[in-house]
Amino acid sequence: MTNITIAWLVLPFLLGFSIYLIPKLDRIFALGIALASGVYAIQLFLESSSLNLQLLDNFGVSLTIDRLSSFFILTNALVTAAIIIYCWQTGKKAFFYMQIAMLHGSVNATFICADFISLYVALEVISIAAFLLITYPRTDRSIWVGLRYLFISNVAMLFYLVGAVLVYKANNSFGYQGLLGSPPEAIALIFLGLLAKGGIFVSGLWLPLTHSESQSQVSAMLSGIVVKAGVFPLVRCALILEEIDPIVRFFGVASAVLGVGYAIWEQDTKRTLAFSTISQLGFIIAAPAVGGFYALTHGLAKSALFLTAGILPSRNFQELQKQGIDAKVWLVLTIASLSISGFPLVSGFEAKIITTKNLLPWQTLVMDITAIGTAITYAKFVFLPSNLLTKNAKEVVKKDEKTKIQSGFWWAVTILIGGLIGANVLYYEVYTIPNIVKQLITIFIGWTIYLLILRKLILKLPRVAEKFDHLIGVMSLMLILVFWMVRI
Repeated sequence: MTNITIAWLVLPFLLGFSIYLIPKLDRIFALGIALASGVYAIQLFLESSSLNLQLLDNFGVSLTIDRLSSFFILTNALVTAAIIIYCWQTGKKAFFYMQIAMLHGSVNATFICADFISLYVALEVISIAAFLLITYPRTDRSIWVGLRYLFISNVAMLFYLVGAVLVYKANNSFGYQGLLGSPPEAIALIFLGLLAKGGIFVSGLWLPLTHSESQSQVSAMLSGIVVKAGVFPLVRCALILEEIDPIVRFFGVASAVLGVGYAIWEQDTKRTLAFSTISQLGFIIAAPAVGGFYALTHGLAKSALFLTAGILPSRNFQELQKQGIDAKVWLVLTIASLSISGFPLVSGFEAKIITTKNLLPWQTLVMDITAIGTAITYAKFVFLPSNLLTKNAKEVVKKDEKTKIQSGFWWAVTILIGGLIGANVLYYEVYTIPNIVKQLITIFIGWTIYLLILRKLILKLPRVAEKFDHLIGVMSLMLILVFWMVRI
């Protein structure tokens, strides 16, 4: 298993560079990388024990591969495969698929790293690859959004690197376990970097503009897998160290509330999905023990939603309410929205239930209210009018060549929706009458509030917190907050 793991880890980078040598095979190489990760994740899931590798002693690479890793790796594999198939007929150049390969490999690395210096390298590679994908259209807007993302990411990782050095100074090791014997400022600095990279709480307010202004396939990757690279280490540290667990859970609850509070009022489809990502990432770290499965269901559903948002005739909900959309497109939106809302028959239901079961008493009420807010948010998609004849909707779509529905879209969402339905077999035991009733009541309350109160109510929230200088400044406040939490 050790040799297989190393070969799997190196494969994306090897084939990624090979794309430049044989550009005609770019899509095949990229898809092969995703399929290899999928096979590896399934094999890992079937293994009963974890694998720990120490490659270069205290100065080098520590790897931990277990069932938690398998959920995140499988998410990466399915989302990447869907994106490649989605782009198959779009004429993307070899450079695009090379960056997908680099991104895929570095994201996989974060899911098995067990030391802070290796994680730092992987996160920095992710930043560069994501930046190049964001700026791929080479427009002034995309370049600015990409540079904004890269600068915020690099500032956050500078804090992180200082924290990693302090951990090594205290323990002569970069291992995650070293957090326990490290000074409070080391933990605060590392957490600040990971919270920013993962899009958690106010540190994640860079996310709405970045995700909404990127191409839909890039948005799907950013929301579906890239932000998970910052979230996974938080989950891992919470599971390893009991002292860290309450801090991670607190930021999970805070992020869930903040994200859904913005998402409910947002009138732009892609910004709504981006704010919802901040909220759903909170659910992942609010219950670390089951965060892997929640990450899988969220990654698949959110990627499907971003891809679908890219082919809608408009990004404005008010305009979509008047125009109507293709019935088949509406069906994809509805299934993915129901999954995130926790509706039975899709794996989001199981994720919501097992997350609720693993919450602490002080988290339960707040997260239940947030679940209602999630149902309200996705009611905006579910209750969009669908054109059953599809004629008018297709005519609207054909007006813009960029939003033309190609076969790649249908194959991509088939993979993602199929994953949501197929994952139901993993925790089938949660399908009990009380659990089903609870989720249906939660969704019913959310839909009722939306239909009776919020559907025609428009409230524009200020975007001052998303300004570039404020995003940098808030890092100092977050550092103080985390430091204070660690001290007490």
